Amino acid sequence: MKKIFLCLFAALVGMTMIHCSNPPKKLPRIAIAGLAIESSTFSPAQTLEAAFHAKVGDTILSSYSFLAADSLDRKRAQWFPTLIGRALPGGVVTREAYESLVKQTLELLKKDLPYDGLFFDIHGAMSVVGLDDPEGDMIVRIREVVGNETVISTSMDLHGNVSWRLAQNSDLITCYRMAPHEDAVQSDKRAVDNLLSRIESGKGKPAYKAYIAVPILLPGEKTSTRVDPGKSLYAQVAPAASQPGVTDAAIWIGYAWADEPRNHAVVMVMGDDKANVTKAAEGLAKSFWNVRKEFAFIAPTASLKEALDKAVVRDKHPFMISDMGDNPTAGGAGDVSWTLNEILKRPEFKTEKGPSLIYASLPGPELVEKAIQAGVGGKVDGYAGAAIDSRFSPPVRLTGIVKSIEQGDEHAETEVVVKVGSVNVIVTKKRKPYHREVDFTRLGLDPRKTDIVVVKLGYLVPELYDMRADWIMALTPGGVDQDLERLPFKRIERPMFPFDKDMADPDLSAKLVPLSGAQ
Repeated sequence: MKKIFLCLFAALVGMTMIHCSNPPKKLPRIAIAGLAIESSTFSPAQTLEAAFHAKVGDTILSSYSFLAADSLDRKRAQWFPTLIGRALPGGVVTREAYESLVKQTLELLKKDLPYDGLFFDIHGAMSVVGLDDPEGDMIVRIREVVGNETVISTSMDLHGNVSWRLAQNSDLITCYRMAPHEDAVQSDKRAVDNLLSRIESGKGKPAYKAYIAVPILLPGEKTSTRVDPGKSLYAQVAPAASQPGVTDAAIWIGYAWADEPRNHAVVMVMGDDKANVTKAAEGLAKSFWNVRKEFAFIAPTASLKEALDKAVVRDKHPFMISDMGDNPTAGGAGDVSWTLNEILKRPEFKTEKGPSLIYASLPGPELVEKAIQAGVGGKVDGYAGAAIDSRFSPPVRLTGIVKSIEQGDEHAETEVVVKVGSVNVIVTKKRKPYHREVDFTRLGLDPRKTDIVVVKLGYLVPELYDMRADWIMALTPGGVDQDLERLPFKRIERPMFPFDKDMADPDLSAKLVPLSGAQ
């Protein structure tokens, strides 16, 4: 018995010594912060703080599927989410809104210092009244709080802008590789995985960050990765990122509807092998420049009149028309009434027997209230649109029957459908893009059985794209006018393609960005 006891005691001591010599690995401390919006400086609209629907604390984690409670990445670190704000694209952000959100973020960051890493989740195309390069400003202010030892991994939309300041203060930086952005979740996860891997391995910040400004400024509707040359160009990114000594690679198209020096395309590659990092960046930049003249609209384009002329005689339904100039998913005010005014003038849509058409959508809070008072089936008479952007057309008068009323939408708040002739007009309390089938069906509308569907979008997002029987993009006016050359740019760097079509080939050699904290 004594011998058995001594054996058990020895085994216990041994296990204790093993445990003590291999203590549990300390998990890295990772903060999360960021603001995301596309802001058109060519729109009269302004974006207020409430539009960002800011989340703070642990509620942020639920917005990332790869950080769910039982996920691998969630278990790889201690997470300290601070503030994440995401607004619908729109007008320039007020300085008060920006300062308030940034100050809240900084105060929350101060509470749990220090951090091993920070996931900086932004879009990259925010414009702020009286401030150039807001994302660059924000990351500098974050650095002042967290210090230069913290590894920052930045995740962006490929329609964002990468300034030198943002590049220097980001240790890792990446963006989507698909437009439409079907890889948004994968891109955010890549940014987080890169961050965790560099910290866990002890490698820390990549030694080299190659940066190339490519003097091209094109809209997303011409640079979709669904078709060439965008498809082939972006197919080169993953192989470039998989080379030895390369951590990641990215191509930013940039944001076309803001007038700042940082608005242009950018290529960045980072890693520990200087030669491979530099070569990969220069290869991607050269490929981009070589195909610049091949970019074209992803779908046929026409004037609105031409688009409607085709739609009313086609037997393919639904025939979809993109009302591009006031696209709220690109930064338009969302309340330009010009297109709807033009539709309602046409004799084909004057009676219920005309081609069925859905128009999505136009804000009109006063008309919404009238519709609520009238109730479903009641008659309503009022005005919608042009409260913010009346440069092209006055508010549109709608006299018709209330077909449905829905409340509680995150963006629209209240939506009503008003039937005018053969046109079902969706009127909202606040602007909202319509890009899912359920956006229509919850209002009692069936887009699949409708002759013509007009949406305030540029390229169709996947769900609508798969639904279309035919599609044309109408070159309509607004704050995100697709004819960039008629917009009053004054501050972008020139020469720039396509504004200077015969410009000489630029210097596309890689510039090495100093590491964060370097003088």
